Amino acid sequence: MEDVCAKFVSQKISKARWRPLPAAALQPPELFATGSWDNEDNRISIWSVGDLGNVGLNGEYQGEPQLLCDIRHDGDVMDMQFLDQERIVVASSTGTVTVFRHHQNNQTLSANQRWEKAHYHVGQDTSCGGAACTGVICNNPEIVTVGEDGRINLFRADQKDTVRTIDNADSSTLHAVTFLRTTEILTVNSIGQLKIWDLRQQRNEPSQIFSLTGDRVPLHCVDRHPNQQHIVATGGQDGMLSIWDIRQGTMPVSLLNAHEAEMWEVHFHPSNPDHLFTCSEDGSLWHWDTSTDVSDKPSFLHQGGRSTTYFSHNTINQSVVSAWLSNDPTKDRMEITNLIPNQTLSVNSLDILGPCLVYGTDAEAIYVNRQLFA
Repeated sequence: MEDVCAKFVSQKISKARWRPLPAAALQPPELFATGSWDNEDNRISIWSVGDLGNVGLNGEYQGEPQLLCDIRHDGDVMDMQFLDQERIVVASSTGTVTVFRHHQNNQTLSANQRWEKAHYHVGQDTSCGGAACTGVICNNPEIVTVGEDGRINLFRADQKDTVRTIDNADSSTLHAVTFLRTTEILTVNSIGQLKIWDLRQQRNEPSQIFSLTGDRVPLHCVDRHPNQQHIVATGGQDGMLSIWDIRQGTMPVSLLNAHEAEMWEVHFHPSNPDHLFTCSEDGSLWHWDTSTDVSDKPSFLHQGGRSTTYFSHNTINQSVVSAWLSNDPTKDRMEITNLIPNQTLSVNSLDILGPCLVYGTDAEAIYVNRQLFA
């Protein structure tokens, strides 16, 4: 892809996240954060791609990401989310959850707040026994974390003590979490289950459980449709993409063959949710497009090494029901494009905001595409 710039960073990148834009912002995002894993010295880094000095003849952006600042992080970065424009919440393989603050006036990072061993196997006070914190989701000021210990923690930024802990939320590893609405979260685990938790309820039981039938395939990632809270996408160890309608049934609405190895992340486009993106251990990053005009596009438009697959795709009334819940193959088709033609090592993380995509790999590189829909 000609419009992608790569930056080799000498560390395996486990997470990449765009800094959110202010509410009224019209310009594309300019800053993103990355976290590393499997390095002797893991780091949280802030990068800028907003250098207008590097614009080519046709207005295309040419410069590579510039490192603004970084800070050491104990353990592997397991997950990372921006809490607001300045603060980033980071989940560690040591079980600790840290809030880092990006000081934009002097371009430094500092640890703003830390919950030591928020996740642990034995006792929180023992010297060992930390359990990896595998997932974090923020709805400022609330922060929810999940971990290998099957625990769910609810924190509040600027509050030292945990607001709420569900100790035995799961007997298996919780891999990821997302907010369904302000009082409800959804977790995915290592035996193929989705569980909904109502944080207003004092009892430590899920309000609903959904599961992949049969094989109990570990689920690694989850994302909720930004406008239709009942639509959820998950990905797991078998590389399949599952779409769920949590209003009905306990099984996925559709199972789509996707990657050849673990799917590490799935993300609906935040403002254009007919588009969905997944990345995998197999070194690929797929763009799933269910926007309705797909059938009008001749496939020869997709050159440049992209492999494009059309496949018929299951919608009731298009105007009311999301294309993701469709079940009439004649209504429309889904277009799938692999955005990485020469795939090598695992693509661990991706993020999209506006026209911009960022992703990080085990090949110790970060990639930015600022013209995703060009």
